Amino acid sequence: MATAPTLTPGHEGTLVLNMGPQHPSTHGVLRLVLEIEGENVVRMMPDIGYLHTGIEKTAEAKFYQQVVVLTDRIDYLCPLTNNLCYVLAVEKLLGLEPPPRAQWMRVMLNELSRIASHLVWLGTHALDIGAMTVFLYCFREREDILRLFEMVSGQRMMTSYFRIGGLALEPPLGFFERVRRFADLFPSRVDEYEALLTGNRIWIERTRGVAHLSAEDAVALGVTGPSLRASGVDIDLRRDMPYSAYDRFQFKVPVSQEGDVYARYLVRVQELRESIGIVRQALDGMPEGPVKADAPKVVLPDREKMKTQMEALIYHFKIVTEGFAVPAGEVYQAIESPRGEMGYYVVSDGTAKPHRVHMRSPSYANLQALPRMCEGKLIADVVAAIGSIDIVLGEIDR
Repeated sequence: MATAPTLTPGHEGTLVLNMGPQHPSTHGVLRLVLEIEGENVVRMMPDIGYLHTGIEKTAEAKFYQQVVVLTDRIDYLCPLTNNLCYVLAVEKLLGLEPPPRAQWMRVMLNELSRIASHLVWLGTHALDIGAMTVFLYCFREREDILRLFEMVSGQRMMTSYFRIGGLALEPPLGFFERVRRFADLFPSRVDEYEALLTGNRIWIERTRGVAHLSAEDAVALGVTGPSLRASGVDIDLRRDMPYSAYDRFQFKVPVSQEGDVYARYLVRVQELRESIGIVRQALDGMPEGPVKADAPKVVLPDREKMKTQMEALIYHFKIVTEGFAVPAGEVYQAIESPRGEMGYYVVSDGTAKPHRVHMRSPSYANLQALPRMCEGKLIADVVAAIGSIDIVLGEIDR
């Protein structure tokens, strides 16, 4: 039976202290063991636990399309991002390319997911440090985005909207108009967040120069995403290894050199502005055409076809009851999630169920940087450091 890791005081006058869970979402999955001397952190050891989801193993017993439902649960703040990464991996194995309209829709919805995820991070991070108004503002806009997701997919959070080969359905009438109204409004909302925090003396004193992480340490520890870019490393997979239709969009990758909590805040706030810019471009240039690839043995037919075409009815029956075989092989597909590099390694043995699915989740790797950020610093800064790396415990469950 495994025992919970702990620290033995290594210095005279130090004390070992269990910290956490400091947030309701960290119950059972993250505890910090601190060796402290007075108010200073001498050493830190994160002790991670389990959500007992078993998603990677469960995936081996499901048809390829059924696994999409599981990917929603890994990072419940941006389920569409996980949907996308998985379906891209399987499409690589199949050699299948979705039509342009589906590609652009995927980009637009993923950027809305990034905004929704960053809003949860900003609101809860500010709340951890003592600023409550920002939390209420951020959840107001996040609610707007969840309504958009509900409109297009029928679900607010566990959307499962992407399909291998395209999208589940054509967006309903009025959807794009509502997205545009949100895109017109949102920049003024970001101005409000910044008016409350960016020049706020208390915010600056609680974040600037706190939990510093150098570029060398960030790279060595496998940190990715905004936390890496806040340390001065200019890497973003949307630009450097474009997928879907990202190579058709213009956007800046915010980078900061300071590597502290304040820098991570600034990078993500700038990303909010860049993401809404991408959403606008997607609205302006959205191609016409189908949202599903012409692959009758993989993609479910439209309902109308099933009413009039016997072949469509047969394909539907076979896909639902038997799945579809994927050529034997293995593939790794990575995308830029709101927290960093999200990757799926999928192995096919030529049957209708994946032989192996493994996820490279950014939160799991980013958490490694926490001791480097906090050792030698004050206990009061630990909560700010945790919030600044924006972990989601569903990704850390192993």
